[in-house]
Amino acid sequence: MINKLMTFERKIMRKIYGSTRTEDGYWRIKTNQEIIEILKGQNIIGFIKEQRLNWLGHVERMAKNNIVQRIKRWKPMSKRPIGRPKTRWEDDVLEDIKNMNVPNWKKVTQNRDSWKKVVEQARTLNRLSRLRRRRRRRNYTAV
Repeated sequence: MINKLMTFERKIMRKIYGSTRTEDGYWRIKTNQEIIEILKGQNIIGFIKEQRLNWLGHVERMAKNNIVQRIKRWKPMSKRPIGRPKTRWEDDVLEDIKNMNVPNWKKVTQNRDSWKKVVEQARTLNRLSRLRRRRRRRNYTAV
């Protein structure tokens, strides 16, 4: 899913920023590297993670009797369908928190300033993981 989002984002950015004229007068589409340089490392995945964590902090600071809190804690009474369960929003967010090694995250969400630092860490963590993957690919192709 992440690769599909990244591909879609690059496709749209190519349309927005248009073609590049070469020195010999021909037109060519921008490469992935050129698009990454234009965006300065920002991408849709980092934005989505940041927004999810912002919303989680907002929901966790709400009163316990708030409708959003009640829906978050609600457990359906019906039986689940056969097969692997679908990934829930909360599962994705908790996985992001786990990858960032945030201890006692529920307490951290109560303090807006400390939670804002966690959200900023998530944005930079995405850039770092992308750089690590790129380095691994380079090392793999060099061998």
